[in-house]
Amino acid sequence: MPDFESPRGLRCWDQPPGAPVNPQQEGYDLSLLEDCENAFRFTAVASAAKISLLIRDFSRYLPGEAFFVLEYYPETPLLQRPASLTDRPVPEVFYSPYMPTAEIVGMIQPFLERLIHDGFVGFGLANNRQGLEVFYSEEKVLTFFTDNHLRLCSFLQRQGLPFAPDLILPADFGHDHLSLLGMDDQQLPASLAGLHRDDLDSVNFCQQLIDMFDMYPVEEGISFFLTRKEQDQVALLLGGKNDFAEVGEVDFGTLLLNWSDFVSECEEGFGGDLEEYRLCLRLRDLIQFVLDGAAPELLEKIERILESPDATFRRILIDRRKRIDSPDAQAGQVEPFWYQGVVRQQGVELRRDLIRNGWFAR
Repeated sequence: MPDFESPRGLRCWDQPPGAPVNPQQEGYDLSLLEDCENAFRFTAVASAAKISLLIRDFSRYLPGEAFFVLEYYPETPLLQRPASLTDRPVPEVFYSPYMPTAEIVGMIQPFLERLIHDGFVGFGLANNRQGLEVFYSEEKVLTFFTDNHLRLCSFLQRQGLPFAPDLILPADFGHDHLSLLGMDDQQLPASLAGLHRDDLDSVNFCQQLIDMFDMYPVEEGISFFLTRKEQDQVALLLGGKNDFAEVGEVDFGTLLLNWSDFVSECEEGFGGDLEEYRLCLRLRDLIQFVLDGAAPELLEKIERILESPDATFRRILIDRRKRIDSPDAQAGQVEPFWYQGVVRQQGVELRRDLIRNGWFAR
C-alpha cells in the first residue's frame, strides 16, 4: 500500500521510534444517524492528491442544484496552531445559494488546491432536498451524509478507499495546523509555489469565494438531517395547502434553520422592522402546519428539532398578555405562543414600528 499523503496544512508530530511517520491510511467508516431511519454518516480519509477528483466525481450525484459550503477564519491570518490547543478561535461557516452543481465545481476549480492544503479551511457541497452532503474539514477528514449508503459505499470503493472500521483520524494523534501563507516554496505543493503571498492567504482567497458565490454566514445552531422520504412527506403537506403551495419545493430543513436563526437574532437584538418580524412569525405558522399534519414519527422528530429554539423564543418574549398580530385561528386550535407578546431585545426599527402601532399604549 502506497504511503499516505497528508495535505500540507496538516503536519504530524514526531512519532515514537519504530512508529510510522504518518499513522494514517486511506479508508472509510460509517454509522447510522440518530433519529434518521436508513440515513448514514460516512467518515473517510484520503490522500491529498485524490481529493480534487473525489469532489468532482461526487458532484455527479448532485446533477441538478447544490450549495457550496465554506469554513474558515475571516479575521486574522493564522499561520500555525497545535491541534491540542484548547483555547482556540472558532471558524465561521458560509453557505452559497442553491445553484447548478456543475457551475459550482467550475467556479471552485482555480481554488481547489488551496482549499485542500490550507490547514485552516474546510469546504463542501450539499443538497438538503436530496439528503446528500460532502464536507472536507480543516482536520482534512471527509464527512458524507446520505440515505443511500450502498451507493456511497460503492463510490468510495471506486475511489480506492477500503472499508476500515478501525479508521485512524488526525484527532487520534498529535498534529499541527499550518496556513499556506506560513510555508516557503519548498513546503508548498508545486502547483502553488509560484503564487503571490496574497493569493496564499486564506483570508483573501476565501473572501473571493464568498464574493463570487454571494455567500452568507450561518450561525451555529440546531443540527439535524432530514431524509428524502421525510422531505417528500413535508412537500406533499405543503403542496396541498394553497397558502403554502409556493414553498412546497423549498427545502424544509432550511425553513427550520431560518426559524432558529431568527430566534438567535431576537435573543441578541432583532434588527428588522415590524413587517420583517411578522414574516418570521409567519414562518413558524408554516412549520406548525407541517406539525399538525405530519405522521407521528416525523412529528416527534420535528418537535425535537424545534425544542431548543422554541424554548428560547418563549423565554425572550415579554408583554405576553398582548398579541403582536391577529392571525386567523380555527376553533379549538392551540394559541400560537409566538404571537403572544414581543421579544425583549427590540432594535430601533422594530421599537419604532411598535410605538407607531400603539403597542405600548395598550
